[in-house]
Amino acid sequence: MNFRSFFLPLVALGCTVPLSAQEAAPTVAVEEAYSGPTVYRAEVAATYPHDTNAFTQGLLWHEGALYESTGREGQSVVRKVDLATGDVLQESAIPADQFGEGLAPAGDDFVSLTWRNGVIHRWDADTLEHKASRDDYPLVGWGLTTSDEGLVHSDGSATLRILDPDTYEVRRSVDVTMNGRPLRRLNELEMIDGLVYANIWETGFIVAIDPADGVVKRLIDLRALVQSVPVSGSDAVLNGIAWDAENRRMFVTGKLWPSLFEIRLVETDAKVR
Repeated sequence: MNFRSFFLPLVALGCTVPLSAQEAAPTVAVEEAYSGPTVYRAEVAATYPHDTNAFTQGLLWHEGALYESTGREGQSVVRKVDLATGDVLQESAIPADQFGEGLAPAGDDFVSLTWRNGVIHRWDADTLEHKASRDDYPLVGWGLTTSDEGLVHSDGSATLRILDPDTYEVRRSVDVTMNGRPLRRLNELEMIDGLVYANIWETGFIVAIDPADGVVKRLIDLRALVQSVPVSGSDAVLNGIAWDAENRRMFVTGKLWPSLFEIRLVETDAKVR
């Protein structure tokens, strides 16, 4: 998938004229119907502090507060964070031998994934106290969000899986495509207005996916924002999407970033090749 070049293809079509005209048929350039995703850029509406030690894996807005899950063995936690200050208000540690991943609400609980540990954790949404674990989970864990169908799970491939929020069994799977081609590296997830928004790992892009058929409907170009963040190291990538539905605010951040951004999406006339 070529993310660096957006353009509208032109196709040369021959126009038919009567033979009696004794002239060669002219060739004209005609715009081909575009069926790819709508491309957006981001405008920063506000900037908030973010813990530069947080290896952000999951981010969500729940009942008026920001929650985050972090990764790396010995550093993985689930936490409630004060948006204005970045201070940690509540925190619970994931076992030190596990690598924390995505986080999503499920009823009165939060559910969090681990990467390759085969463990799913369940936490009380009010207190973040640990409630239960399943230690025979057969899938690799990356991102997680909540839909009307259940929990939406990513594993870095081009496949999203809908899980039962109680048993974690796979209800169905959908393959994600952009312009008819598989789109891999789907990472942190957030459900916004019926679409699954996903970070594309190690890029400056977020996509919005129709969960019914897996087709990418929106592409958000955040490269300018990523380049403005004063971080170094290959691990400090864009990762983290949260949606405040009541106030219609979208937040993004990255692993080890010093800032969390509230952004507005602005439609562009760019096209995806």
